[in-house]
Order: sequence, then C-alpha cells, then structure tokens
Amino acid sequence: MAELPRILVIMALQSEAAGIFESVGVPVIYCGVGKVNASIALTRELSRYVHLAQPLPLVVNFGSVGSQLYKRGTMVACHEFLQRDMDVRGLGFELGVTPFDEVPSLLRFTPKFSHLSPAVCGSGDTFAMADSEMTCEVLDMEAYALAKVCWIEEAQFVCAKYVTDGADHAAAADWQDNVHRAAEEFLCLYRALESSVLGFSS
Repeated sequence: MAELPRILVIMALQSEAAGIFESVGVPVIYCGVGKVNASIALTRELSRYVHLAQPLPLVVNFGSVGSQLYKRGTMVACHEFLQRDMDVRGLGFELGVTPFDEVPSLLRFTPKFSHLSPAVCGSGDTFAMADSEMTCEVLDMEAYALAKVCWIEEAQFVCAKYVTDGADHAAAADWQDNVHRAAEEFLCLYRALESSVLGFSS
C-alpha cells in the first residue's frame, strides 16, 4: 500500500504554481476556484487517508490574494479565516456568521511562517475589486473553505498567500500579471515545512 503524503499541498490554479512543484516531484491538488470546489476537492482527498487508515496530513494552502493593506508582491501568513460573503443579516445574524452552524465564524489555526506578516484572510465567491465590509487584511476565494474542512476533520492547516493585486478597480489586470510570480517562494516555504514536519531537508 502506497503511503500518502504527510504534507498535502492544495492550490486553486495551476498558474499559481507555474509548474515549479511538479518540476521537483512535489504533488499538488488543484481544487479550482471558489469555496464549493475547494471543499469538495479537499474532502475527497482527506477521505483517501481515512479509507487507507493513514494519519491525516498537514494541509498547506498556497495561493494569491488581493489586499488594500499589503503591497503587491508581499507574502503573508494566514492563520485566521472568515467567510466574507456569508450575509444573513436579514435574519439577525452578523455578517460572516453561518446560521445554526456549530463551526465558529472565525477559524483559527496554529501560526506558522513566523517570519511573514500575519493577515486575516476573508474568502468569498466574488473576485474582490472593492472594499470588504469585514475586517480582513487579505481577500481570496478558497482559504476559509479549506480551513473549515480541516477544522471539522481535525486536520492541521497552514496557509501562505501572495498579494497579487489591491482588491480594487485594477485587480483583474494586476492578478493576471502577478499570479505566477510567487511559485518559487511557495516552494521555499514548502521545503521549510518539509524540514520541520518530516525531519529532513531536500
């Protein structure tokens, strides 16, 4: 029986990895865009570990974010996550709170990548091009969903994001120009985790 990876890298799009991980033999799960695709892909992958009676992996999410706080080209570490487009205020719930859900609206995990600036990540099924009503330093479309799956399944979760755009009127063009630029740095972060988790360096 083949042993599954102890570190599971998941990213939304192949363009965010630019072929760098595959070139050195590190497998990546590409979940697609949005919270639903992210949830399905990670749940499916973690079920393989359960089916084979193997310990759940350290789940690592790398990817792109917009931010009106951090400059383009900044790498940030995320260990707090919100769902920025869950809006049931009409029924008296606060913005970001899922009604009748036992999972906290703000998900927290053990911080990693202490050399990077920390950022609360707000995820939603919209490409952010304006201010968010929620207090989020960076905005993406998948991380909260991945974090929630890990919270429910009791898997460790680590996340680092690269700021590609200002979540403003120029976000679309900036994202397309910058989405591939962090792949080498993502791999360096992976190697650091590999060294600490598996006890060796490559």
